[in-house]
Amino acid sequence: MASVKASLKAINDAIRQQKWDDALAQAENLLSREPNLYQAHVFKAFVLDKKNLPDLAEAAYQTAVSIRPDAQAWQGLIKLYEKQGAKAVQKYQLAALKLAEIFRDANEIDKCQDVVDKFIDFARTRGDRAQYVQALHLIIPSSPLYPALEGRVPHPAKTYEIMAQILEVEEKKRINTLIGERRTRLGAKISEVTLEVNREVLCRSELGEIYEQLTLWTQDDDVRRQYEEKLLQFRYDRLLVTPAQNKAAELQVVNKLANDMVIIKHPFKLAWDIAVEWKDHKEIKDWDVNVLNEYCSFFPDSDLYRILTGFMTSDLSPFPKKISQDPMPPRTPEAEDDSEDDEDGGAPTSVVPYTDEDRLLMMTEGIATTNSLLAHRLMGEYYQHLEEHESNVELMRKAMKIMVVETEKTGMVFTNANQSFMLYLGTALVFYQSPRNHSEAKFLFDKVLEVDPTSTAAMIGVGLIYEEEEEFDQAIEFLQRALKGDSDNLRVRAEVGWLYALKGDYTRGKVELESLLPSMIKDAVSKDLLAQTQYRLGCCIWNLDPSKSARKSRNGAYAYFLDALKSNFSYAPAYGSLGIYYADYAKDKKRARRCFLKAVELSSAEVESAERLARSFADDGDWDRVELVAQRVVDSGKVRPPPGSKKKGISWPLSSLGVAELNKQDYAKAIVSFQQALRIAPEDYHSWVGLGESYHNSGRYIAATKAILNAQKLEEKAGSDKLGDTWFTKYMLANVQRELGEFDEAIALYDDVISTRPDEEGVAIALMQTMVENASDCVEKGLFGKSVELATRTLYFALTVPTYMANTFNFWKAVGDSCSIFSSVQGHVHDFPTDNVKKLLDLGTGGKSPYAVLEDVDGVGKELVFAEGIFPDDEKLGVDLTRSLHATILAHKRAIYESANDTHAQAVAYYNLGWAENRAHLCLPPELRVQSSRYQKAAVRCFKRSIELEAGNPEFWNSLGVATSEINPSVAQHAFVRSLFLNERGAHVWSNLGALALLQNDIQLANEAFTRAQSNDPDYAHAWLGQGFVALLYGDSKEARGLFTHAMDISESSSLLTRRQYPTSLFDHILTNPPNLSASSPIQPLFALGQLRHLNPQDLAYQHLSTLYQERTNDSLRAIGTLENACEQLEASYEATESPDSLARFALAKTDLARSYLSAGEYALATECGEMALELSSDESANELTAEQRKKARLSAHMTVGLAEYFSKNFDAAVSYFGSALDESNGNPDTVCVLAQMLWATGTDDARERARTILFDVIEKDPSHVQSVLLLGIIALLDDDEESLDAVMSELQTLRTSDKVTDTEHSQIGEVFRAVATLSENSTESDVLTQLQNDIMLYPHLPHGWTRLAELSGEEYPADMALNVALKAIPPRGELDAMDLADAYAGTGKAADAQTAIFISPWSSSGWESLASAVS
Repeated sequence: MASVKASLKAINDAIRQQKWDDALAQAENLLSREPNLYQAHVFKAFVLDKKNLPDLAEAAYQTAVSIRPDAQAWQGLIKLYEKQGAKAVQKYQLAALKLAEIFRDANEIDKCQDVVDKFIDFARTRGDRAQYVQALHLIIPSSPLYPALEGRVPHPAKTYEIMAQILEVEEKKRINTLIGERRTRLGAKISEVTLEVNREVLCRSELGEIYEQLTLWTQDDDVRRQYEEKLLQFRYDRLLVTPAQNKAAELQVVNKLANDMVIIKHPFKLAWDIAVEWKDHKEIKDWDVNVLNEYCSFFPDSDLYRILTGFMTSDLSPFPKKISQDPMPPRTPEAEDDSEDDEDGGAPTSVVPYTDEDRLLMMTEGIATTNSLLAHRLMGEYYQHLEEHESNVELMRKAMKIMVVETEKTGMVFTNANQSFMLYLGTALVFYQSPRNHSEAKFLFDKVLEVDPTSTAAMIGVGLIYEEEEEFDQAIEFLQRALKGDSDNLRVRAEVGWLYALKGDYTRGKVELESLLPSMIKDAVSKDLLAQTQYRLGCCIWNLDPSKSARKSRNGAYAYFLDALKSNFSYAPAYGSLGIYYADYAKDKKRARRCFLKAVELSSAEVESAERLARSFADDGDWDRVELVAQRVVDSGKVRPPPGSKKKGISWPLSSLGVAELNKQDYAKAIVSFQQALRIAPEDYHSWVGLGESYHNSGRYIAATKAILNAQKLEEKAGSDKLGDTWFTKYMLANVQRELGEFDEAIALYDDVISTRPDEEGVAIALMQTMVENASDCVEKGLFGKSVELATRTLYFALTVPTYMANTFNFWKAVGDSCSIFSSVQGHVHDFPTDNVKKLLDLGTGGKSPYAVLEDVDGVGKELVFAEGIFPDDEKLGVDLTRSLHATILAHKRAIYESANDTHAQAVAYYNLGWAENRAHLCLPPELRVQSSRYQKAAVRCFKRSIELEAGNPEFWNSLGVATSEINPSVAQHAFVRSLFLNERGAHVWSNLGALALLQNDIQLANEAFTRAQSNDPDYAHAWLGQGFVALLYGDSKEARGLFTHAMDISESSSLLTRRQYPTSLFDHILTNPPNLSASSPIQPLFALGQLRHLNPQDLAYQHLSTLYQERTNDSLRAIGTLENACEQLEASYEATESPDSLARFALAKTDLARSYLSAGEYALATECGEMALELSSDESANELTAEQRKKARLSAHMTVGLAEYFSKNFDAAVSYFGSALDESNGNPDTVCVLAQMLWATGTDDARERARTILFDVIEKDPSHVQSVLLLGIIALLDDDEESLDAVMSELQTLRTSDKVTDTEHSQIGEVFRAVATLSENSTESDVLTQLQNDIMLYPHLPHGWTRLAELSGEEYPADMALNVALKAIPPRGELDAMDLADAYAGTGKAADAQTAIFISPWSSSGWESLASAVS
């Protein structure tokens, strides 16, 4: 023992001397001998601490306290931990607690407190906030030190508050940190991460216990309430994240906390929400009304307050009404409070609704944003009371989703709420879109009955389903079952009685309902139920005796209807029934309308009242109100029955909407309305008619046709007796056909209507306009005869209509347009019905003359139209034309007179008159149009007047530009530019501007204007025509001809300019003798010139041109007729005017007429005309003809007379004329060839020698003249002149390879070679074959060589090749004519090909010969 003490003393001395190594060595030596020596372990720990070996020192101290829990070792540990800082706080706390307990046990309280205080200060300054909270656990009541330190440490409330504040911040921070870390994981969802983190933190949190202790220890009521709220919120939040299996315990805690706060009436909204919402009562009346009232007083700004207040102040509320001491005055703008309390502050204000509208608005606002289950139950009950079934369906579906979410969150099962929601939803589905949702409603009611088999509401719901499906027996049966469980339910009993009435058993229904009235009055049931029962009883009485006297009685049904209104002044069906009573029996239309109006105002479901009201407004022509009534019915949802419903849809509201929109010219909406009406009632005749009219007015004519045809089918089924007048469908169909351009069908329909309704002004005017439009269309299509017939018929029909129709603008416009047809088709102007026009112009002319407009300018009166007399034939055309023009002008003047009160119509009338005056100016002879005529001046005046009346019409400006183009180009340009400013897409205006530029020699501007016209309307012919003129001015005749051709293709037949310019340009091209001109080229120009002759028969120049085309198509007879007529007119013109131009044209016409006579075989007449032409053109000093014209005319005349004399067997005279022709034409090669053939044909040696001589002269001048060489070759072959023949053959060989030789000349050259090969002395078949093969090798694309080879060989292949080649050589790919193609067909020897040859060229003998050979 002494040695131990000595060792301890030695260790202590070493420590004092700070000999740490020696002290440590001695301590370890001692411990090796005495391992449980407490003091040695303490010395060792101290030395190790000094040597900065804290871990070893801590272990030594721990060994020491395990041997003996003495204060010295714990103090050493505390010092050691203090040096280590924040990382040793937890160990420090344990050491401090042990040391404090030692001092407490030793009753050294001061030391105990000092240890605790130092540790808490150390944790606060050196540790984190969580460690500080753990340190505070030493001084709270749960600490073992608290009894000793009570009064020496802060009050527990203060300590708990500090701990709570720290933990609130720390836990919130930790939650946010963990969410931020975990949400970035792959596949993480923010909702799942948030739930997981909250569950992890809140379920481990101490805050709940701290809040509880704080509320127990604090002496401040405000603090206690504050932390009670926090405790409830914390427990509620933890409930939401607690796993489902553990929610029950948490739910009880939360519920108790909330109810405790409600008991003490602490206004914490979460507590009240829980206390109110989690009371899952079966009936609404089971809620504590005091709690609900206190809720409303505490939370007037909440959504639930709005619902509770609205419901509890309604008649539907089962709770007693609160007595308001000071009713809220109505709010007015003047009484608005401007207090600062209303600006983002002030006390909450309770608002109590005083009207049903305010109540519904307040509750609707509240339910829109709340998730309260009680609010949804109350709102569902209220919606069901108001029969807002659609809204209730949406609301209950939402409520059921909210309930499911609430159950998942809290674990609370809302059985009764679920039952209520299913009942509300099922009841709403019974009526909403019935019967589509009946199956779902039935399912919901069955689910309710599974839980509560005695549920009266569910059984009533099932009964209502059967009632809506009109299964009345089953409905009665089910409702009677419901009555067994609730026999005193007056509503169900009333419904059963009404079901008997709906079945048709009005007697039993009356008895049942009558028996209920006393009970209802006694029990003071709702005014709605009482009014409904009284009304239904009235309906039973009304239907029991349908006699007029019974229904008219004021003691019968009428009395019950009035009682219903006394019970409920807002009961709409009673108003409707009273309206029927007043309308049908009391004959008081004013009261009836007021009743119907009130019924519709109260309920949009009163369909019959709405229909009668709409008909009343329609009778007054008040379509705006009709539209309002119809739209209200449509919005009610009663119009369209759901799929599967037995109820029929109601089409009249949609049809009425369509008519109202049709009257407002809103055709798109009208179409939609009529279509919807027809989907409901496909047999609605008037909807089909309205749909057709809407389609017509909106420009959808095909659809309009289909709609009207459907209406006409219904006419055939139903008959006119049921539908009334059906003429309107024919009239509408005629309008549609007219718009589609089917004028003949439209006219026939109008005629049909007029035959039954001759006084229908609109139909008569439409018929006249359609006939005029048809006539104009026929003019454009080239049907000139039909157009004149239609115009004549229009004028005749105008005389048959009632006289009062002559006082309209459209009547005279149609008359004027009819008269203008005759001036357009001047070839039929002799058909102008002068007598009818006279009668028309005399209609209604009394007092002031209606034809005096501009008479001082144009001088047009009725005198010429009314003039009597017989005019010469040569003047008759001009007189008739002038009459038609004047009649047109007078008709448009009358239109101006009749439209004096209509500015727009008068502007159009002046515009029409202007064009009529301009037309009269254009019909003047060319020499009179050089200066401005009175017609032109009048036209300008008219167009200016129309612009004054309607300056925004681009057509008026365009017409002014046309009329002033020759008078004042500057004004014309301004007018065209103004028109284009108003409508820049007017192709005709751009074309007119281009024409004006051409007149002013501004080619560039003209080109740009015509280009714009083409881009705006590529089908406008005159734009292409103008471009053709521009091309001519640039010298590009080929381009111009193509443009003229395109203009001709796309233009109307009434276009004079295209029918003049196209044949002219093509004839100029023909005169150049183009190599690719086909035989069909003159056909289209001939048609154009024929149409031109009908349109303007006085235009002799183009008639003459047509004869030149007819000459080239061998149509001699027509050419003779035209030229004879032209010669007569030209001769008369020359005799009247002695104009050199007329004489020149007469000479040329005679020349052409001579040729036509020659072609027709009239040789004597040909000689006569030719000699006259020679006589007229003999004077070279005269200036009628140019030198070139004279040369060509005399050459033609000489040759014509020569050929005529030849065919008349006057050979000498013929030769003489040809000689003169040669002399005057300087030896024209073609003339020489004809003369040579003629000389050879005479047979005399001198003549034949002369033929040789003149041909050689031609060859000397022009060796490439093929015909001369060919003739010399034939002569040499006939003379057997081998020397000459060799020379000719050599020349032909050269020509054979020339590209200037035509295909026909190639064929002729081949014929000569084959003839030489055949007629030679040493000729063989192989020589002939060789020549044929040479032809084929040189010209394989021509059929002649193949045809000759087929004839020689008799083989089929060459004939087929000839046909194939010929088919590829015809126009437009080649120049082969019809005769050559016919020869190719005939060469095959087949009967079918022979018939084809005859069809192609019936004048050719080859086809007939081949057919004869094939069939023989």
